[in-house]
Amino acid sequence: MSMSLRVLAISAAFAVAGTAFAAAPQAGTAAPAKARTAQQQRMVDCNKQATGKKGDDRKTFMSGCLKGESAAAAAPVKQTQQEKMKSCNADAKTKALKGADRKTYMSGCLKGAAATP
Repeated sequence: MSMSLRVLAISAAFAVAGTAFAAAPQAGTAAPAKARTAQQQRMVDCNKQATGKKGDDRKTFMSGCLKGESAAAAAPVKQTQQEKMKSCNADAKTKALKGADRKTYMSGCLKGAAATP
């Protein structure tokens, strides 16, 4: 009988300890969230706006955004070489340029100069 009484006492102790443990908030889950500082909130907002940007474009955007510059005031988007080639080819075609005139025009256009024959 003494053994049954010990088992009952130990079971009761575990039951009480279990309910006390379950009632206490866990370390990482129930803690109230801290308020963000202005800089932290700006970082969150800029990260959302920078979605899809990569590499130097993202760095440039984030730098300007974190300084408070507007998106419109950011550096103009630079055309890639492939985009320039496509645009210059289309312009040369509409102007019906051939031979040396086309070559001269394309050279100037790809350099960014406003070359018109």
